[in-house]
Amino acid sequence: MKLSVLDQAPISRGDSPDLTLAHTLELAQWTESLGYHRYWIAEHHNTNGLASSSPEIVMTRIASVTNSIRVGSGGVLLPQYSPYKIAENFKTLEAFFPGRIDLGVGRSPGGSQLTRSALTDNQNKSMKDFPRQLTDLQGFLHNALPREHPFRLVKAGPRINHLPPIWVLGLSERGAIHAAEIGAGFVFGHFINPKNGHASIQSYKKHFQPSETMPEPKVIACVFVVCAETEKEAEELAMTQDKWLWSVGKGADTKVPSIEEVKKKAFTEEQVSMIQQNRERCVIGTPDQVKSALQELQHKYQADEIMVITNIHDFEAKKKSYQLLAEFVQPS
Repeated sequence: MKLSVLDQAPISRGDSPDLTLAHTLELAQWTESLGYHRYWIAEHHNTNGLASSSPEIVMTRIASVTNSIRVGSGGVLLPQYSPYKIAENFKTLEAFFPGRIDLGVGRSPGGSQLTRSALTDNQNKSMKDFPRQLTDLQGFLHNALPREHPFRLVKAGPRINHLPPIWVLGLSERGAIHAAEIGAGFVFGHFINPKNGHASIQSYKKHFQPSETMPEPKVIACVFVVCAETEKEAEELAMTQDKWLWSVGKGADTKVPSIEEVKKKAFTEEQVSMIQQNRERCVIGTPDQVKSALQELQHKYQADEIMVITNIHDFEAKKKSYQLLAEFVQPS
């Protein structure tokens, strides 16, 4: 099973954003040494608990301190930006790090309406433009916009002959079909909402049109994972992620709490219910338990690889979780 990493750069309570970003670089180097295939950085705005607000800049630092792992965005919020500028950013990254860059894009608004207005400089950009923006992004990457396009004479530089592949992050058949129609890879966000996964991926494969950078359909399934040597330890570590997910869902503090903080106050019935629902987005347990669950997930989605996200408080325990996955789940 091929394994990759999605990093939201979650800030643990007591840590600074600076330390969190330093941990991101350390984790990228660590997972590269363990044989992980990709390391992707998320994009989030106007939150105190996630340091991943500028994936392109973080990607540049990660790629500069690693050697072989593919580095990508998971993903750039395309509706907020210019496809032309994104194409230039990622062609520049690809020029610096040939064959190692992935351009992952998503349709998310990026936060509240106020946040989105700040991102778009108060322009009233429609989310319905996403399919057109995807087509434009591909056209700018390849400098192959159709003759009738108003920007067909505008070329995205640097004009390199090796280009990063596009990946579309999605939760529905609509997003899957958008990816298929332009010949992009598809990443299903099981860690956000596991519903509609099978149907979305089937639609993606049914409608897939080959492209220069993606001749065959490629599927990644992304899931929360916490792995430890014992089930008890895994459950204790996962408590911090449980509480964090609950807080995120309620629009509360988005810093990851410590185990001690979580244990100070018993969960209410409402919290227990929501945590149980959120556990459908997660795989938690020993290496054998996690391996079995991920194999089942891979089979269900017919995924080419599994992308792992681990948002627990203790950084060393997070590193250990990725190590156990590499040793027991990923083939040598």
